[in-house]
Amino acid sequence: MNILLLIITIVLAYILGSIPTAVWAGRIFHGIDVREHGSGNAGAANAIRVLGWKTGVPVLLIDMIKGWTAAMLPVFFGLAQHDTALATNLQIMTGLIAIIGHIFPVFAGFRGGKGVATMFGVLLALHPYLTLTCFGVFLIVFLITGIVSVSSMSAGIAFPILLFTVFETPSLLFKLFSIFVAIALLITHRNNIKRLLKGEEKKFFGKKQKKTKEE
Repeated sequence: MNILLLIITIVLAYILGSIPTAVWAGRIFHGIDVREHGSGNAGAANAIRVLGWKTGVPVLLIDMIKGWTAAMLPVFFGLAQHDTALATNLQIMTGLIAIIGHIFPVFAGFRGGKGVATMFGVLLALHPYLTLTCFGVFLIVFLITGIVSVSSMSAGIAFPILLFTVFETPSLLFKLFSIFVAIALLITHRNNIKRLLKGEEKKFFGKKQKKTKEE
C-alpha cells in the first residue's frame, strides 16, 4: 500500500468533513451564524430549523455527500479493491475522520454539528441497503414522534441490530463500527436524552424556541 497516498487520503477526508456547510450557508444567504440560533450546533437539522427548507435541505444533502465521498476515497484512489474487507476497513477509517471533521471543523473554529448527516453518507457508502433500511426506521419514528433526536437514536440503535441479524459484511471491524455508531449517537444526544426523561424535548415542527442544546 502506498503510505503517502494513504496519508493524503486521510487529510482529504478530514478536510471534506470540516466543510462547515451550515455555517457558511447561514452567513452567505442569511447573514447569521446558525450556531447562535436554534439548537446552537452546525448540523443539518438546526440549519433546516433556523434557515428554512430552501437552505437547510441543500445543507443536509451536502453533509451527506461529504461523508459518502470521504468513505469512498480509498476506493477512488485504488488503495484497496472495492467490496473487500480491506477496502471496508479503510473506508471506515476515512469515514470516521470525516465525521470527526464535521464535529470539529478546522474551518469553523472546531465548533460543528453532531455528524448525523455526515455519518449517514459514510454508512451509505459502506452498506447502502442497510443504511436505507435504517433511514426507514428514522422516518417511521419521526412520523410518530416528530422528534429528530429520538428518530436519530432509533436509527442508530437499529444499525448494529440489523447488521448482526439481517445483513452481512466481510469485515469484523464493520461490525464493531456499527456498535460504535449506536453508542456514539447516544453519547452525542445525551442532553436530548435528559430532556426526553423530563418531557422537555421539543418536536421539530413545534413553535420556535430560544437557543437550547437540543438536536
